[in-house]
Amino acid sequence: MALSDVKCRNARPTSKLVKLSDGGGLQLWVQPTGSRLWRIAYRFEGKQKLLALGSYPLVSLAEAREARDDAKRLLLAGIDPGRERSLRKAGSAKDTFRSIAGEYVEKLKKEGRADRTISKVKWLLDFAHPTIGDQCIREIDSATILTALRRVEVRGRYESARRLRSTIGTVFRYAIATARAEADPTIALRGALISPTVTPRAAITDPKALGGLLRAIEAFDGQPTTRAALKLMALLFPRPGELRSAEWDEFDFETSVWIIPEARMKMRRPHRVPLSRQAVSVLISLREISGGGSLPFPSVRSGSRPISDNTLNAALRRMGYGKEEATAHGFRATASTLLNECGKWHPDAVERQLAHIENNDVRRAYARAEHWEERVKMMQWWANYLDELKSKNARVISIGARGKPAIRTTENFLTQPANLGA
Repeated sequence: MALSDVKCRNARPTSKLVKLSDGGGLQLWVQPTGSRLWRIAYRFEGKQKLLALGSYPLVSLAEAREARDDAKRLLLAGIDPGRERSLRKAGSAKDTFRSIAGEYVEKLKKEGRADRTISKVKWLLDFAHPTIGDQCIREIDSATILTALRRVEVRGRYESARRLRSTIGTVFRYAIATARAEADPTIALRGALISPTVTPRAAITDPKALGGLLRAIEAFDGQPTTRAALKLMALLFPRPGELRSAEWDEFDFETSVWIIPEARMKMRRPHRVPLSRQAVSVLISLREISGGGSLPFPSVRSGSRPISDNTLNAALRRMGYGKEEATAHGFRATASTLLNECGKWHPDAVERQLAHIENNDVRRAYARAEHWEERVKMMQWWANYLDELKSKNARVISIGARGKPAIRTTENFLTQPANLGA
């Protein structure tokens, strides 16, 4: 006789195990302890077997019947329901989001991605793991991912939430490529998050103000290595991390070239930087005071480690420049703006010096010229130009609110570059 919810609910334990049948092999086992457990009895290849479904009422009568019907369909197809469940569980344990994300991180390491990039990916994934880390990747839907993203977004970290969505998507695409997922549920979440307000890094692009900054750097009374780093940021405009982690053996003073290895470059390829006479002079002076180690810019705490990310920005703040006025990374925007505005140099030469890569795939395939000779001349011109801004007809006329000097020059050096040489 078929079971009913009332009969299941009212089943009372006895001193022995009681088996209540619902038909088709589905049974409710009432244990002497009072627990009520669902079991499916079936035969496969002549052997009697049992399949556990869970306890009542956590697994309802209707759900137990549905599981029984699924097991019958497997038996008709010649598949052992118990073995199929074991394989599925093993696959689920192996195919969790956490495990596949770990594989993806290992893939990035083998591809030679920068340690900083890998650390950022792992940091982002740590936000996702509490919500979806232990779930089988095939069972994760868009709503569940959105829950993980909202936990980041609610803290006001809109950019981190956006990047987390992208990173989760890359893990899903890796799972699709390795036949462990069928779709990327993050695609449905485009537009679901709050868009972050993008604030560009502050940079000084007015020649007069730039002259004031250069004089402030010259007068900086902090660590001599920090002052030298700021001078080189202005002269060479690399990314701050490329400069602060530089090593002495990267500089060739005979040919006046700095070769930044690919491991430290954002685009993962080595980059050559022509050294102007002024840059060489700064480096030679720096070598006498940097402690004789391998690093031009060692930390004050340890000669084996470079200065921190914040050292240069902190120096700018100490000189009176707020974060909305100047940043170490902003020297790149300064150079890019003024070099392009002067009209003396090919835009591609400026882009190559900034180590930018063409966004257009077709154009990138053909635009492989390094513009080296032009860049050598350009970097010397730029150094001469900075010297001129720093001293040419400039005089202090007032003290600003943050204590930095305001200057006045008598002519626009960009339009009338007098006697700079090559």
